[in-house]
Amino acid sequence: MSTHHAGTSLRGRVAIVTGASAGIGEAIARSFHAQGASLVLNARRAERLKAVGDSLPGATCVAGDAAELSVIGSMLDGAKAAFGREADLVVVNAGRGLNGSVITSDTQAWEEMVRTNVLGAARLIREAGVRMTAASNGRSGADVLVAPRDIIVIGSIVGRHVSPFSSMYGGTKFAVHGMVEGVRRELAPKGVRVSLIAPGFVVSEFQGVAGYDPKWVDDVFQRIGPPLVPDDVARTVSFIASQPAGVHVGDIVIRPTRQDYP
Repeated sequence: MSTHHAGTSLRGRVAIVTGASAGIGEAIARSFHAQGASLVLNARRAERLKAVGDSLPGATCVAGDAAELSVIGSMLDGAKAAFGREADLVVVNAGRGLNGSVITSDTQAWEEMVRTNVLGAARLIREAGVRMTAASNGRSGADVLVAPRDIIVIGSIVGRHVSPFSSMYGGTKFAVHGMVEGVRRELAPKGVRVSLIAPGFVVSEFQGVAGYDPKWVDDVFQRIGPPLVPDDVARTVSFIASQPAGVHVGDIVIRPTRQDYP
């Protein structure tokens, strides 16, 4: 399976992808590798991450919790150590879902989800943004556009259209969406592109981990199908990253064609 998109290239880019052991993150990693990017991959599941890394020659793996500052530091430092310079393409993908609303969802899962989806995303965006802007070396105006620098955040359609069936999860993604737009405005003058992708239903491990009823998921996929697959999101991420330095594709919603809601 390949997500290489004809006419695009990421050769020479140094990329970090979190949540890269499966699903959307793994598909993004494979797409980037096919287009020539150097990779630092992160996920909690060390063995699964190693298997993905071993299949992508040259990739560096940093196992651990992407919300931990020490792990974030290891990813960013690992990119510089392995490839001789700071990462210029960071994909904030690690996250977790949760079935149910603010009223009905498992309150025991709230703190971990907020920590991963909101605080973890904010910490990685901050650390990556600081390093990317430092790489400007005092440049200003159009001179900051010497090369593309990207922070790409995987949000969710339910962060834009919060739905009762997942309003607690949707609330975390709503927060991320707002944060991304604020950071975009802050870093754009410094030549750093901060982009958001809000996918609709994607077939992955996500539904099972989030605790959705399998029959409900099957019924939804039958109604709106075919649902997206991780390659569809990866192809969109690669499209954003492959634009010339002066072109920013900042905000994309991607849904299955027949998905009417959310």
